[in-house]
Amino acid sequence: MTTYKTRNEVPLHEKWDLTDLYTDQEKWDEDYQHIQQIAQQLKAFDGEIHDGHSLYQFLKLNEELSFVFNKLYAYAMLSVDEDTRETKTQSLIDRAKHLSVKVSSSTSFFMPFLLSLEETTLNHYIESEKGLDYFKEDLLESFRYKAHVLSKEQEEVLSELGEALSVPGHTFGMINNADIKFGEVTNDNGERVELTRGMYSKLIEDENRDKRKEAYKAYYQPYVQLKNSIASTLSAAIKNNVTMAKIRKYPSALEKALFGDRVPKEVYENLISTTKNNIESMHKYTRLRKEKLKLDELRQYDLNVPLVSGVKQEISYDEAYGTMCKALAPLGEEYVSILKEFKEARYIDVRETPGKRSGAYNLGVYGVHPFILLNHQDDLDSLFTLAHECGHGAHSKLSSQHQPQITARYSIFVAEVASTVNEVLLINYLLNNEKNTEIRKHLLNHFIDQFKGTFFTQVMFAEFEMKTHEMAEKGMPLNVEVFNEIYETLFREYNGEDVVFDEEVKYGWSRIPHFYRPFYVYKYATGFASAIHLATKILEGDQETLESYIEFLKSGSSDYPLELLKKTGVDLTTPYPIENSLNKFNELVKELSEL
Repeated sequence: MTTYKTRNEVPLHEKWDLTDLYTDQEKWDEDYQHIQQIAQQLKAFDGEIHDGHSLYQFLKLNEELSFVFNKLYAYAMLSVDEDTRETKTQSLIDRAKHLSVKVSSSTSFFMPFLLSLEETTLNHYIESEKGLDYFKEDLLESFRYKAHVLSKEQEEVLSELGEALSVPGHTFGMINNADIKFGEVTNDNGERVELTRGMYSKLIEDENRDKRKEAYKAYYQPYVQLKNSIASTLSAAIKNNVTMAKIRKYPSALEKALFGDRVPKEVYENLISTTKNNIESMHKYTRLRKEKLKLDELRQYDLNVPLVSGVKQEISYDEAYGTMCKALAPLGEEYVSILKEFKEARYIDVRETPGKRSGAYNLGVYGVHPFILLNHQDDLDSLFTLAHECGHGAHSKLSSQHQPQITARYSIFVAEVASTVNEVLLINYLLNNEKNTEIRKHLLNHFIDQFKGTFFTQVMFAEFEMKTHEMAEKGMPLNVEVFNEIYETLFREYNGEDVVFDEEVKYGWSRIPHFYRPFYVYKYATGFASAIHLATKILEGDQETLESYIEFLKSGSSDYPLELLKKTGVDLTTPYPIENSLNKFNELVKELSEL
């Protein structure tokens, strides 16, 4: 395991190359000035768009601005993430954010203007100006919202209220990130120390059950203490969603959230009902866990500990990269050559260094290439993270190469498909090439737990959101008791009768930040299920699926997400892809229990 004290110690080929964006600060400053000038020009169009030609001039200029701005912002963000303590780069991101506000205000007139047009007028503009063909889909897409947009004065009032409406989420963020003080735990030297989130994620997987229990109790302590305050912020957030849906004339808060992706609410309901109808394999896994851990009572703090101990593998970065490329060979030579380019051309920042942003992400920059941030630890988790982020990276790269700027960015709805397909191909490769029974068990356990977290837990959260919003829509009260009862019932339905409940279980709702971003988590589950379905077909050698999948990666947002997936054979309006992935889960659990 290599640890670096400074960024300078990291070998050059393991650091990304930001000169692909800007060779020096002067060029960045030039673009900054350039964007300010374009913003001024755009502002001058307010009240001056009277025909197809002026509409086209505005849109063309606006696209040029967003191209340059995305590059400028990416450079600032990536520079800061290399070392978040660096004041010089912090000032870059501050300037970029300030510029972003300027840019938004210079174009804020456009949406109300567009939606004030009659459809016949807009169509006349499009027909009269050849250049508008390029923007046509986007203009008509914006028009889809016309029925949900209010008068200019009402819209102004709502935008004034924007900040007030975001208070519940902001307050929860403050409680959760700044104010919360977890209880104390005993460290390895026998001293009492305050628990941190980082410590918790390690301790909850500790083989020592007393340590897990102590961490669990300490972690939930502040949430239980603050239950009424948090219930009040969550209740307010839900009521805000419901009120906004009503004001904007959507049938429900759920349908408002699904409108952008053109997802019918049946897809959401089908995800929940199909999962519930096939929940037995999840219960089977809970029973297996109880058996393997040799426990009389399985409790919530026993649900994360790995079932196989002592198989920590050291996997260097180069070895991990080679393994990933072999594992992804079923996706074809073009795909693997893209991944090799990521490494050779330094698109990836590999190592953890003091001050570097934690976690991992992929940032696609149109007209340049993707940038991937890792904090690689030379272990199995890091190998999976690498494959995951390279899935996002390849999706960004292929979409940018094959789509014009306007449709190059893919929707969040399909974002997790490419990353998960990579992970499924990777686990498959590792299992096929591993003879050691203990390591095989460890791999299966790793993937089953990931399946559980990305799929079952998210579906449970999605059902919690649906139930609580429906209650608000009927004018029923939302408070601690109501949230507790719904959450506890769902937790039992999803995890089975083998879990013995501690008092803390029912407060699970109080620590989930995603609940302040309504009806978002279900996308993890649909993306995961779609990926399992596709990867299974690709591994069976289905050539048609492989070709349509690569086509999908090149499609960006050239169609609505459900339509893009349908072209690959995944139809989320039917139970089939969900059932198919749950069958896969069942097979994994069966194989683990046989081992």
